[in-house]
Amino acid sequence: MERFIFFARRCVKAALVILFVIAINFALIRAAPGDPATILAGEAGAVDAGFVERVRKDYGLDRPLPVQLLTYMKQLLSFDFGNSYRENRPVKEIILEKLPATLLLTLSAFVFSIAVGIGLGIAAARRAGSALDALITAGSLVFFAMPLFWFGLLAIVLFSVKLGWLPPYGMSTVGADLAGWRAWLDTGRHLLMPAVTLGLFYVAVYTRVTRAAAIEVMDQDFVKTARAKGVPEGRIWRRHILRNAILPVITFVSLQAGHILGGSVLVETVFAWPGIGRLAFDALFQRDYNLLLAVFFVSSVMVVVFNLVADLLYSLADPRIELQK
Repeated sequence: MERFIFFARRCVKAALVILFVIAINFALIRAAPGDPATILAGEAGAVDAGFVERVRKDYGLDRPLPVQLLTYMKQLLSFDFGNSYRENRPVKEIILEKLPATLLLTLSAFVFSIAVGIGLGIAAARRAGSALDALITAGSLVFFAMPLFWFGLLAIVLFSVKLGWLPPYGMSTVGADLAGWRAWLDTGRHLLMPAVTLGLFYVAVYTRVTRAAAIEVMDQDFVKTARAKGVPEGRIWRRHILRNAILPVITFVSLQAGHILGGSVLVETVFAWPGIGRLAFDALFQRDYNLLLAVFFVSSVMVVVFNLVADLLYSLADPRIELQK
């Protein structure tokens, strides 16, 4: 019952946060230089003021900004994101087409970064001061400092151009017409480089956080007491050290959920991955307001969900932590 009340309260707060983010994004996008009506008129070869005004009226861009915002909020209540200025079809259809690719990429990078980061952090902490610890620490510093797009380009040159092991771009092989497990295997080959590229920065972060937290927990009295009682070392690490050391990692995971979505824009652009990150990049330059706002809305919801899950994981990882109201 306590978790249900907590979940309900957090959902209400999350809804308010999302509404605030929508309003801010709406105002910032409208304040940006450029006008979709002018761009569409230029592409149509009609640059006269009358045509531009007709386009603005058709898309409601001639109304005052507060009226446009109120109209957009009403549409969101029925999950109506309007029509894309560029493709002239419902934005909802475009988002639903691209969202699975982004979810696959971000969740794969998310799982990869957590599993590898915690594993390397524990390995470094168990052998603190050794050559393995120094190697893991140096490697995490390198990947922490390396830009995502730079590593992605290097990976394409090495594994695609030079070695020919992995496809350089896309989500599937064009014209292969694969089905079943062959299609999944083909998608996995295309996913490997983008997911690793997106996740390596967070592997470096989680490695360093896990190592520092584990070394700190190792010096606690309850760990020394467990060793004095003859508890096996593996059980000490599983039941006592890891369970407490993972709490700071959960904090970083919740804080960096938005960062990993932001990083997907670069990664999807470098690898031509057909997700909403690349869609937002194209919509920005095309001044496709409705499409861009829909991408921001979906991203905001995903970040809020990540943070809510992180709060629930706190209580599961350590029952001593009470759910805050």
